[in-house]
Amino acid sequence: MNAERTNPESAPTGPADCLTDVPGLRVGHAQRSGGGRLTGTTVVLAPEGGAVAAVDVRGGGPGTRETDALDSRNLVQRVDAVVLTGGSAFGLDSASGVASWLEEHGRGFRVGPDPAQVVPVVPAAALFDLGRGGDWRARPDAALGREAIEAAAGSRPGAPVAEGNVGAGTGAVAGGLKGGIGSASTVLPSGVTVAALAAVNAAGSVVDPRTGALYGEHYEPLDEDGPHSPTVAEHAEAMRRLTAARAESERRQAASVRPPLNTTLAVVATDAVLTRAQAHKLAGTAHDGLARAVRPVHLLSDGDTVFALATSGRPLIPDGGPEDAGDPAFGVHRESGALNEVLAAGADVLTRAVVKAVLAAETVDGPGGVFPAYRDLYNR
Repeated sequence: MNAERTNPESAPTGPADCLTDVPGLRVGHAQRSGGGRLTGTTVVLAPEGGAVAAVDVRGGGPGTRETDALDSRNLVQRVDAVVLTGGSAFGLDSASGVASWLEEHGRGFRVGPDPAQVVPVVPAAALFDLGRGGDWRARPDAALGREAIEAAAGSRPGAPVAEGNVGAGTGAVAGGLKGGIGSASTVLPSGVTVAALAAVNAAGSVVDPRTGALYGEHYEPLDEDGPHSPTVAEHAEAMRRLTAARAESERRQAASVRPPLNTTLAVVATDAVLTRAQAHKLAGTAHDGLARAVRPVHLLSDGDTVFALATSGRPLIPDGGPEDAGDPAFGVHRESGALNEVLAAGADVLTRAVVKAVLAAETVDGPGGVFPAYRDLYNR
């Protein structure tokens, strides 16, 4: 059965269709798997001078660090890195390794006459993956955070972002399916780039239980193939296998019964010039994209958190166009219209990032449980 398209308009993707299409941003992953471990950390590294940053937390069980610093009423306006990590609250230790690396490179908020006197502000958020590799005490630490930022710093500009079972997505699970890292981008008619990266680890489902289609694929643009439409028999068999995997996971976890705690984390970014307040709005509207792709979302057992970054390399409204000769009183409306395009795009790319994460994920069968990949259940 074919689903009707919800989003008939489309814009071209960036060259790599990922977060690093925003000039200056780099992404690094570090992970541990095997030997009872299944967790990792992802770092988004801003260009020299940092990026305007904001956050919107809507899950009921967040684990975060330095998010209060991103309030537009507070002092620091730019940050040099954002950390997404596994390990729940324990995994926030990884941000210390990132802050240490930044300090060594003279990056952070200047607090003294010596250029080395900086305090890096490193916002971070954690998802729950404790015990999914079998060892409850396997979680990211400062060393893993340093490894992730070194990977980001060592990557070439515009390098594609690795997706699937990497970084913060290593131990991610979405509604019983294997989750992971996904990223997507778009280039607006104005030339502004908007992109997203998501670590998909949701208590809710990413799959329509009636059809087996991914919820987020209903929002793909018209020039794509559209939602994957499994046959009734394919869907029934996939559900049977998923139910069996869940039962087996519960059996393996019986010695340390765990509640279904999760959390999806995301970074939405643009090269447009945004104020802190405008970036906060971008983080908020991007949550709409998450709600399209995961149902239900923002639960008490999720800590769903979206960061927004603006590298501010391109004005929202290009100067010198013929419209600049018009009534200046309408300038605010022009700016609002341009910002609205960025806000809408932020939601769209986050939806696509969730879909790409689920499609890139690989099945995990280990001592902590069986987490089948969507592509294996539905032969994608």
